[in-house]
Amino acid sequence: MAFIIALAAWAATFLGLMGGFYALYAAYAVSRFFTSSSSRRRTSSPTISILKPLKNAEPGLRQALESFCRQDYDGPVQIVCGVLDRNDPAIEVVQTLQAERPELDLVLVIDDTAGGANLKISNLIHIARAARHDVLVVSDCDISVPSDYLSRVVAALEQPGIGVATSLYVGQGRRGLWSQLSAMGINYQFLPNVAVGYSLGLAEPCMGSTIALTTQTLARIGGFESLRDHLADDFQLGRAVCALGEHIALPPMVVGHGCDEKDAGELISHELRWNRTIRLIDGAGYFGSIITHAFPLALIGAALGGFSEVSLALVVAILISRLILKLRIDAVTGAKAGSLWLVPVRDVLSFAIFLASLTGSTVTWRGIRYRVGSDGILSPL
Repeated sequence: MAFIIALAAWAATFLGLMGGFYALYAAYAVSRFFTSSSSRRRTSSPTISILKPLKNAEPGLRQALESFCRQDYDGPVQIVCGVLDRNDPAIEVVQTLQAERPELDLVLVIDDTAGGANLKISNLIHIARAARHDVLVVSDCDISVPSDYLSRVVAALEQPGIGVATSLYVGQGRRGLWSQLSAMGINYQFLPNVAVGYSLGLAEPCMGSTIALTTQTLARIGGFESLRDHLADDFQLGRAVCALGEHIALPPMVVGHGCDEKDAGELISHELRWNRTIRLIDGAGYFGSIITHAFPLALIGAALGGFSEVSLALVVAILISRLILKLRIDAVTGAKAGSLWLVPVRDVLSFAIFLASLTGSTVTWRGIRYRVGSDGILSPL
């Protein structure tokens, strides 16, 4: 038994140490991505239809929609919002904007027809029918963007061989502690992992924060209808476009993602859903991500080793590497989520959710319980 405990202590400490080095490399990779990558200038101003699938009037919805209405872009832009429920409170938000900004080409689609298990995609199917332009920009309802957003997205999409342009996003906690912890999970775990994978050529991410593509590309992958039963619809869309021989562009910018979790239950349910989904569709990559949980691994190693001076020193060193990553991301993105003292709390919470997600194949999404297959297909329970 003593040998097994010693071996476990060594393994946890080793993984934690590797994770500490990973955090430092991630800090470098994120910094290099945002400071060394130059945004291309667009050479044209194609007409654009922005597709916004909405559900409920979440805090900040109006401000998020207004950010799309204030674009510094000299081509025609249509904004198409859609809801599935005729009593959805988001309808009032859109109608208020329509009344206040009559000069905008702002369209509201209300259609309660369900086209599959993924209700967001059902919404997009309806919205897309009202789109009049050849370039489509899909963005989740809780996303806010800078004024040069469309210009930078179009410039990325214009590059040779690019089928989709997407964007990194940072969390914006809007409801106190739990929403701040949610934002920290995005900023200091998800964002650096994506930046590292993309910079090393290990991944071509496609994220719901931004999916820009032409109507011709969308038609080639079977339209939004081909995604109607997938939970990770953005991932599947990116995979389908890459299967055509096209690539995904990730310009050096971030957009804002509103985090509104008001309690631990909402946060855990949300993150458990996405962690399980990632495990089911990319098991090898998900298990490999264990080294990103450096601080809790180092704590486990120290505890199993009897909290020796060396093990405690490693815990402190690894925590410092995580703090360096946070500070660097804050600096290069201009966004800050949570205080420094919350970093170890967030890291321990993330590791607990990681462990919980290693089993089970059911998720709860928008109040409906589903089983998720290894192909990411949703089956309502």
